[in-house]
Amino acid sequence: MNIELRHLRYFIAVAEELHFGRAAQRLALSQPPLSQQIQQLEQQIGARLLARTNRSVRLTPAGAQFLVSARQILQNVTVAADKAARLHRGEEGTLRIGFTSSAPFISAVSDALFSFRQRYPDVHLQMQEINTRQQLAPLHEGRLDLGVMRNTPLPDTLEHRLLLREPLCAVVHCAHRLAGCGTVSLRELAAEPFVFFDPQVGTALYSETLTLLERYAVRPNIAQEVGEAMTILGLVATGLGVSILPASFRRARLEQLSWLKLQEEDALSEVWLVWQKQGEVSAATQHMLSLMLRNDDL
Repeated sequence: MNIELRHLRYFIAVAEELHFGRAAQRLALSQPPLSQQIQQLEQQIGARLLARTNRSVRLTPAGAQFLVSARQILQNVTVAADKAARLHRGEEGTLRIGFTSSAPFISAVSDALFSFRQRYPDVHLQMQEINTRQQLAPLHEGRLDLGVMRNTPLPDTLEHRLLLREPLCAVVHCAHRLAGCGTVSLRELAAEPFVFFDPQVGTALYSETLTLLERYAVRPNIAQEVGEAMTILGLVATGLGVSILPASFRRARLEQLSWLKLQEEDALSEVWLVWQKQGEVSAATQHMLSLMLRNDDL
């Protein structure tokens, strides 16, 4: 059986007009080819769909049933074609984004997510909070479309763009002796108990901050090790120690905390957008990249 969509359109036109001449005019065809196409359709199906006389055309019971199905088939094709086109344009589908704990506090990220949701409400944003190193495998394997992470060595299969370069800051309790200083050096923090990341968690900030401290011959006295940056902030807010975190976390606005600028000019951290270098980047991913990378801070 070789029924084509045009056969369905022809049949529907005749069934609705119940007149071959009017149906042919509606389809911009001449009447003889239209009659031939309907006959071919009936032969393919093996059933008479239209009862014809010199004066009238009417649907047979088989034709009435086939009309319902033909309309549904064309509707399904239209819906499927529209869905495919919207997916191709990045207006539908799913966008899978991995992000570090600091990402929601970065205006370029939060503003882009808000704008994306307003522009593309039918794209499902599947957000997964995982640290920088844990994003690499799913990005490489295609289980994530986009990663928001701290700077780290990348495999050759991944592409990146700089999203933000921000200062690292010292964070202390508001009653700490250094709280009113405004700026502080790393050496001034050397004797303080540190609340810091657990090395087993594998965050990029752990390696990045330790490298900075080693550069200035500072060996931190790590008193507490935890897995999440927000936990670090919470413990510093209770007075259990000091820490060093990116400035974007200031948006958490905990009243018990005081943020101090580090005097060292190289106390910086980069936030990257990362995606697969190989293969085609989806339109939805391209839309999100465009929204994030338009940030004035770049």
